[in-house]
Amino acid sequence: MQRKFKIKVPASSANIGPGYDVLGIGLGLFLELSVSINSEQAQLTNADPNNCHLEYTEDSEGYASVPLRSDENLITRTALYLLRCNNIRSFPAGTQIVVHNPIPLGRGLGSSGAAVVAGALLGNEIGQLGFSKQRVLDFCLMIERHPDNITAALMGGFCGSFLRDLTPAELERREIPLAEVLPGPRASGGEDTGMSPPEPPFNIGQHVKYNWNPAVKCLVVIPNFELSTATSREVLPQAYTTKDLVFNLQRLAVLTTALSQNPPNPELIYPAMQDRVHQPYRKTLIPGLSEILSSVTPTTHPGLLGICLSGAGPTILALATGNFEDIAGEIVARFSKWNVTCTWKLLDIAEQGSAVEA
Repeated sequence: MQRKFKIKVPASSANIGPGYDVLGIGLGLFLELSVSINSEQAQLTNADPNNCHLEYTEDSEGYASVPLRSDENLITRTALYLLRCNNIRSFPAGTQIVVHNPIPLGRGLGSSGAAVVAGALLGNEIGQLGFSKQRVLDFCLMIERHPDNITAALMGGFCGSFLRDLTPAELERREIPLAEVLPGPRASGGEDTGMSPPEPPFNIGQHVKYNWNPAVKCLVVIPNFELSTATSREVLPQAYTTKDLVFNLQRLAVLTTALSQNPPNPELIYPAMQDRVHQPYRKTLIPGLSEILSSVTPTTHPGLLGICLSGAGPTILALATGNFEDIAGEIVARFSKWNVTCTWKLLDIAEQGSAVEA
């Protein structure tokens, strides 16, 4: 048996403006998997417990640190979860995967979400299961309970999403450890239990795609330090005032339409991207955040529409129609006052989301 295919999954930015845990955007920066299955090359995969030879290109983010065993790597573990839910124990003999990952790790650009989506699509394709994207979404949300990032990476575009029928545990947004959904070497002291995990319920996540004015570009300024989602969540309060919740809800209702209008109106979009739910509390973790969010405005930098933290940070997302170098340069300069160096990228939105290409 011989097969070859590629999987492309976009980075994503979540928590857009007032849309904490709701809004996400697929970004034109793609995690890519080049997959080949050749049973005649089975000897190359014998060293792996699940018949998979995994490698990363040298220019990939995390090249020197990501695990390469199929039962340790997030991409291949997710694929194994999907396969084992469908009574397929491992990859076919001779499976080789080359990963190219330009998405920075731990910076608020959905690197783990992209890995989970890539793994789920990999399992779907390897097992020739024929699942729709909506069904693949269910498997993804069993592993990473961030529908804003996951949905944007899988479906693409500008999305609003939520988890249906939330239990108290789900309301806390805990990620479910893969050991709970993927019996195998890690869960059983080194030996496969032979058990198949239960399939997830249907339609765990619900979403809608909003219109997006293509003149609006996504400028991301990426500081050179990582910030885990778990750490960022620890600084958030357990309860909010009605005033702060109404503040965000009002702006959320306006923003989703404002970003579709032509021409885009900075006098509407900039105030509609303000937030009182997570950004004020995360300023202690990101040097210069308060100054950047309050001082870089459409008045000081024409072309800017709005600015916010990307995901849990520390990346800054600026929506703009022009003057990109000046806007990026200003944000980089303000970070430099705190001895934080940055890179920046100008990205379109990934309207079509993830794809499998023969």
